[in-house]
Amino acid sequence: MTVLTKGNVKTCEELLKEFASKAKPANQEKIVFSGIGEKDVYNITAPFADNGELVIAGRVESRDSEHSNVYFFVERNGEWVPREGTPVFELQDPFFTRIAGELVLGGVQIFPHPTIEGALGWRTVFYKGKTISSLQEFAKGPDGMKDLRLIELKDGSIGVLTRPQGEKGGRGKIGWTRISSLEELTIDLINEAPLLQGQFIEEQWGGANEPHLLSNGLIGVLGHIASFDKEENRHYYPMVFALNPETGEFSDMELIATRSDFLPGAAKRPDLLDVVFSGGLVRKPDGMADFYAGISDAEAQKMTIKDPFLQYEQ
Repeated sequence: MTVLTKGNVKTCEELLKEFASKAKPANQEKIVFSGIGEKDVYNITAPFADNGELVIAGRVESRDSEHSNVYFFVERNGEWVPREGTPVFELQDPFFTRIAGELVLGGVQIFPHPTIEGALGWRTVFYKGKTISSLQEFAKGPDGMKDLRLIELKDGSIGVLTRPQGEKGGRGKIGWTRISSLEELTIDLINEAPLLQGQFIEEQWGGANEPHLLSNGLIGVLGHIASFDKEENRHYYPMVFALNPETGEFSDMELIATRSDFLPGAAKRPDLLDVVFSGGLVRKPDGMADFYAGISDAEAQKMTIKDPFLQYEQ
């Protein structure tokens, strides 16, 4: 089991050039949410089963606010509506996985910054339970860290993808470590996870959004790479790479879509026009995949792409 290529630093610009020659996505579709008033729903998860019903978790907030809630939606007559009797979490950017037979849900919690007046701090919070209704908090990540993700590996151990910023991670780099059980998930362990070396240039950043266990034991990582332009506009691109959990080797990143591949729509602010936030990927038996994404911090869309992880399973 090996990843054939070693990680080489690739910039957003290089990745965009490579992506220009690839097959374009199809079946773009806006995901319509209702029952939440005038609020936006974005940065969603892919649909997942809970008590036999498909559910999407989504970030719900007003256009002029960063204070959001995570709702769980079910489809009714072509629209996604809040599921009755389901908890609402005061979080941003939900994600899910399954570990030891339980649902693990996470999201970003914001709080008043401890030292900068008027600013917000953030941390990742994890919950687990047999179902959404039984979720209980079991762990927190370090203050200032988003894009913290977990995945159950073939041997039952748990992979931990981190994303420190600042002294260790600059604008944001991906780290990797393993634990044998969720009880070992501590702030110290997360902070000490080694970085995947040579993945981002200092001026750009990225993170993992949804790891997938592939048939050969490799991890297919759905993530994002991002940059600022001269006007301080943000550019977020959905990307994938493969990671060997045994050796820590990883493949080069490649993009799977850009904002222009999706349908036109609203943006939360002018500097967020070119933002695609990877939500989740549903792999299908026909070699295609449904890609779910948050668009411009204002809405959610899905599209059909060639399954980007098949190449790592060859």
